[in-house]
Amino acid sequence: MNIEHLRLFVRIASTANISLAGRELNISPAVASAHIGKLEEALGVRLIHRTTRKVSLTDDGKLFLPHAREVLDSIETAQAAVGRGAQTPQGTLRVTAPASFGRMHLVPAIPEFLEQYPQLNIDFRFSDSILDVVEGGFDVAIRDAELKDSNLHAKKLADDKRIIVASKNYIEKYGKPDTPADLKKHKIVNLTGLEVWDFKTSQGITSIKTPNHMRMDNGEAVRDACIQGCGITLTATWCSYPNLESGELVQILPDYPLATDCALWAVYPSNRLLAPKVRAFIDFLAERFSGTPYWDEKLNGVVL
Repeated sequence: MNIEHLRLFVRIASTANISLAGRELNISPAVASAHIGKLEEALGVRLIHRTTRKVSLTDDGKLFLPHAREVLDSIETAQAAVGRGAQTPQGTLRVTAPASFGRMHLVPAIPEFLEQYPQLNIDFRFSDSILDVVEGGFDVAIRDAELKDSNLHAKKLADDKRIIVASKNYIEKYGKPDTPADLKKHKIVNLTGLEVWDFKTSQGITSIKTPNHMRMDNGEAVRDACIQGCGITLTATWCSYPNLESGELVQILPDYPLATDCALWAVYPSNRLLAPKVRAFIDFLAERFSGTPYWDEKLNGVVL
């Protein structure tokens, strides 16, 4: 089986375009199409559906894709273990992360990372939906939720502190809740899936099912709606720290901390060798966010 054919197949899966994948690998569309044909012939199955506009993977192609990526990753790891490859991580690093965290904290960090590792390319997928790390062929995922998949390893990057906030305009118009139970009388802007808020109280954990005055599937949109006075929301400090610093948002119910033990994690498949490029990226983020992360340092004296 030809390794370059595998590399081409993986790029076609990412681009859904034979010509574009071929250009990325410096081969003509005709040669790219011929290479895929040879790979399909060697395997005895059809890997892609071809149309005039785009290509898509067949069921066999979808099954074969993670194995093809694993073969390429193993080759990269082997090359990195000897000679010049042992000194510098190289290749393409595929990363998925929550959209808001990626935009606010990963994109600003990438120039420094790529300056350290100029032979690396990065393929980001930012989404507030949890994408499958293995099926998606990602090298690493940044997650802000508890790890439940035994096929994955995780390294903690930072604490993920969450608080309840409102804008000054909202407070002036509707007042502040004095207890968690008072939230039921207020307008709430919720992130989809986080409608139940758990608080630590003197009587133990109190769970409040908040009313959905407004619900959105993006953390930054929820924060921005809260800034506009649409209601009270639960937010991560990494998402709202500039607005808390500026006074656009104010912490409320500080005497009732949320009963959450959230963290930011770097997650990677447990059945793969940890390639140097993956280790370099995880170590870089762990150092950048180590101790008290910079967004929480900025909130000393602002947030309890």
